[in-house]
Amino acid sequence: MSLSVSLYLVLVGLVAVERLVELAVARRNAVWSLARGGREYGRGHYPAMVVLHTALLVACAVEPWAAGRPFLPLLGWTALALALAAQGLRWWCVAALGPRWNTRVLVVPGLPLVTGGPYRFVRHPNYVAVVVEGAALPLVHSAWVTAACFTALNALLLRVRVRCEDAALADAPADGAPARDVPPHGTVAPAPAGPAS
Repeated sequence: MSLSVSLYLVLVGLVAVERLVELAVARRNAVWSLARGGREYGRGHYPAMVVLHTALLVACAVEPWAAGRPFLPLLGWTALALALAAQGLRWWCVAALGPRWNTRVLVVPGLPLVTGGPYRFVRHPNYVAVVVEGAALPLVHSAWVTAACFTALNALLLRVRVRCEDAALADAPADGAPARDVPPHGTVAPAPAGPAS
């Protein structure tokens, strides 16, 4: 195994550890939300998200080694910068939402929409992070099959996920406002990248 593959496996391992930290934060935040009357939406698609994100990390670890993918400096360093930026965006989302952040779709009725941080700019910024990371992390070591497959499958899953979140916001808008008054940016409790975001 080449040095670049070994170093890449360390990177993938660090991302896996980061995912475990996300899950711990999500569990703690779920307790907080449920204790305040929070309701979970989209429970049915959550296992598919877990499998997809876990498969991303496994495939990232396997493809460069099994298929002999090279480290291409221009692609690799650019992809690494994008993957790190995606992590930064993800944790900006976590900070902006505080205890309302979760990997599940949990809405606490009556809480105002979060419109600060990255939610000033886009309604679902965590999914921007997921999309960027899902393409960039594999491409750090030229795992283009993983990048393409994850991107395609994630697009299908995000269609379901975003609809679920938007329906949750419409069902329990902040401060009793009618659904049509839910602003185009901000969220009550988005679910991010999942245990694997």
